[in-house]
Amino acid sequence: METALAVRNEDVVGELIQLVSFSLEKEEYGVDVLKVREIIRLPNITRVPNTPDYIVGVINLRGKVIPIMSMRRKFGLGDIENGKSTRIMVMEVDGELMGFIVDAVSEVIRISESEIQPPPPVVVSGIDQECMAGVINQAERLLILLDLEKITSSEERRLLGNL
Repeated sequence: METALAVRNEDVVGELIQLVSFSLEKEEYGVDVLKVREIIRLPNITRVPNTPDYIVGVINLRGKVIPIMSMRRKFGLGDIENGKSTRIMVMEVDGELMGFIVDAVSEVIRISESEIQPPPPVVVSGIDQECMAGVINQAERLLILLDLEKITSSEERRLLGNL
């Protein structure tokens, strides 16, 4: 009996997973859709002193204070002016909600687990290999699959949890 996650194409082996894709600079990234709680436009962000430069500040989201991280700064990309498509992806990282500013959220895509290739042994686009869960080669585009738990260290998550 096939489930909704079972692959329909006999040529592709593995379960289907859903990813939310987003862009930074000219690169596309993906995260597990189950980690994404919501995607919002940029509200007013309150700056918090003495935090790393990639921590933009905090927002109040329905009574909960959520730290906001600039993915561009975290990955060593230059700052740009926020545009109409700039979004905050509110995601769960180790049981805590965090907001990640991205240039644009693209789409939800379904892929087979077998399409995920291991990350290359070199640093890609300024991103440490350890926070890459894999690379997906799909129809003329490469999508970098991120491991959210490895984007921030446990020390950084502890600091952010105290904001």
